[in-house]
Amino acid sequence: MTLFPTRRHSILAAAVAAVLALGAIVPAQAQTASDRAAERRAERDAKKKRSDGTEQQFPAATRTPPEVKGSAKARPKLEKMIKLYDDDKGDEARVVADEIIANEAFNAYDHAFAAQLASQAAYNAGDEAAAIAYMRKAVELNALDNNNHFNAMLMLSQVQMQEEGSLAEGLATLERFLTESGSTKPDHLAMKGQALYQLEKYPEAAAVFKQLVDSNPEPKDQWLSLLMSSNAEMGKTDEAIALAEKIAAKAPDDKKKQMNLAAVYSQADKFDKAAVILEKMRAAGQLTEDRDYKILYSTYLNMEGREKEVATIINDGLAKGILKPDYQTYLAMAQSYYFSDQIAPAIDAYRKAAPLSTDGETYLNLARLLWQEDRIPEAKEAAKQAIAKGLKKPDDAKKILALPAK
Repeated sequence: MTLFPTRRHSILAAAVAAVLALGAIVPAQAQTASDRAAERRAERDAKKKRSDGTEQQFPAATRTPPEVKGSAKARPKLEKMIKLYDDDKGDEARVVADEIIANEAFNAYDHAFAAQLASQAAYNAGDEAAAIAYMRKAVELNALDNNNHFNAMLMLSQVQMQEEGSLAEGLATLERFLTESGSTKPDHLAMKGQALYQLEKYPEAAAVFKQLVDSNPEPKDQWLSLLMSSNAEMGKTDEAIALAEKIAAKAPDDKKKQMNLAAVYSQADKFDKAAVILEKMRAAGQLTEDRDYKILYSTYLNMEGREKEVATIINDGLAKGILKPDYQTYLAMAQSYYFSDQIAPAIDAYRKAAPLSTDGETYLNLARLLWQEDRIPEAKEAAKQAIAKGLKKPDDAKKILALPAK
């Protein structure tokens, strides 16, 4: 009768996945209610200066800005809409904006300006679908000056990227923005790289972030991290490790960067190096979450002859109240004791793990171990529990139940 599957089939002996926390792409939001009006007025004043030619945000744009300006007929409505928005009455401002957009006597600039303001009001209210519709209209009308036109297009791409299922559409909008505006700003290119990464287009993402890293004397850590991760996803292990080491060396006390380095080592099957990093973090008190300890003991489970350390780590995590006393934890402990020939504590750990399992397989392993130790009555009881909890193949449990009493 086979006692256990080989250790490489352990459910906890899988390579640790990269621990990357990618920031969401989000547009700038309104600040507190007390300073919104002043901020908005200042922003509009700045836009007026830019539209007068004192500051063009997109000097390399291929688009020739239209000559059309706001109509005299629409001015009272536009002013009312602006005042409502400045007074933090976004819903009422949207009502007036809709009236302006629907009025055929007003020109394209009136409509586009109203749509742009309504889009921000809708976004501030959490109505992303309406915000997208308004922004799309503001762009399609093609009536705003370059600064407002391209900023509307940029915000449209950002909000689209936030919406579930619209990431590819947002990337397409961003590509159009980059082409037509001529922008080469690093933050705009980084948005493109992150979108490509999220769409799992790793070679394209890597190309963007490599360009950013190579062209900037002090590249941002996020660019390096995403370049590292893109390389790792493409199987370019050496490049990923070199970048991870560079990032981690610059920030020895940064938990996320050290965890990323350990993850890249694990992906490259360099579990000994990963363990060194993680053990330093444990000694420094940086392993503060349940998953941190699980990553550490899973790393040891992937290393030949290092099973004994797993139980030590688990007991440490449980004693500190960091590790949760759940099924995975007790199963890993049981395997650690078993594969390091500590049978009695292995049995105790299996007894804790088995009731927490969703099926009877862990009870069956307990029964096999008790049978191996010639503890037949206990083995039979565990076999009964295994059958009661559910087994795909109950024959082994039935064989144990059929053993003669001693």
